[in-house]
Amino acid sequence: MSKDFSTEISSRICKHMNDDHADAVIIYAKAFGGVTDASAAEMLSIDAHGMDLTAQVNEEAVQVRIQFDHVLTDAEDAHQTLIAMVKQARVKAK
Repeated sequence: MSKDFSTEISSRICKHMNDDHADAVIIYAKAFGGVTDASAAEMLSIDAHGMDLTAQVNEEAVQVRIQFDHVLTDAEDAHQTLIAMVKQARVKAK
């Protein structure tokens, strides 16, 4: 049974991704958000259904919503899903 993530969980995941995995956030925007010319990206929020990013394209902020391929059950599912998405995007890019 899935519930939307609390603001606290969303904030914690976003902070971690933006502080420690900024390269992965750009990969999400490019590979899954279709913003192929993004120079930077920031994760704004995450919920059970997807994530909201803002990507920098030519000095302009572009809002990006990326749907997950399944409904996330908890923070651990989010962690595993985000890792799998980066791996998938890196394989596609090769």
